[in-house]
Amino acid sequence: MSDFNEQVIEEFRANGGRVGGMFEGASLLLLTTTGARSGRPRTNPAVYVRDGARLLVFASNAGGPKHPAWFHNLRADAHVTVELGTPEGTVERFAATAVVTEGEERDRLYAEQSARDPAFAAYQAGTDRVVPVVALHRVDLADPARHRAIAAHLVKVHDELRAELAALREGLDSPAPTLGRQLARHCLTFCGALHAHHHNEDGVFDLLERQFPDLAESLDRMRREHRVVARTVDELEALLSSGAAPETLRPQVDRLAKSLEEHFAHEESQLLPALTPEQ
Repeated sequence: MSDFNEQVIEEFRANGGRVGGMFEGASLLLLTTTGARSGRPRTNPAVYVRDGARLLVFASNAGGPKHPAWFHNLRADAHVTVELGTPEGTVERFAATAVVTEGEERDRLYAEQSARDPAFAAYQAGTDRVVPVVALHRVDLADPARHRAIAAHLVKVHDELRAELAALREGLDSPAPTLGRQLARHCLTFCGALHAHHHNEDGVFDLLERQFPDLAESLDRMRREHRVVARTVDELEALLSSGAAPETLRPQVDRLAKSLEEHFAHEESQLLPALTPEQ
């Protein structure tokens, strides 16, 4: 299924949201969530329907006995990224908030989808679980209050990641350094949190670029830095998996710390004045 999804995702992005095969003619979007355990971005194709200003997706898992992984991910972190095909033949990407519908609203929405597509009625009939209906609400960046909230969240997460990285470095520099289970778990938790933060930022950058055209060059730099940091984190995780000693890990962690501090400082210097001009 992973290989199949990758093929669908590649075709979707290459053809402006249109795919063939079993999804030919279907209203399809790409939904990127943050892995609940890994902190990594996870992208899945999903059938959707418009409901006013929101988009609805259905965690049917083809009638399987368990919810799909993407549903568990968005329950843990409701910040998602959506990709949609446009009439011009391009793919639009935007940040959204996922809300799981409940009770009468869920029942009504699923009944309407089952009437549109009988396969969904079969999915529900084939499982004991209640198939969730998830509403995706596009993030509105035109609201100054939203700007201030994004700025506050950016500073909060940066400060938390700085503190986590400082604690990680302190653990490696302790008088009796040891890469026991606790330190390894701390490293992997930090790496997962960093991946999740950058995934969420990437989903917002496209909207920020439309809202603040003057930031286009800086946002491009931030995107490039995200990829550089991701490679450094991957290398650190590979060292952790190999059982490397703290003295081997320390140069890698120091390199990550230097890259992150430069990246955080650039983001804050560029984004905070634009998002909070009165401050």
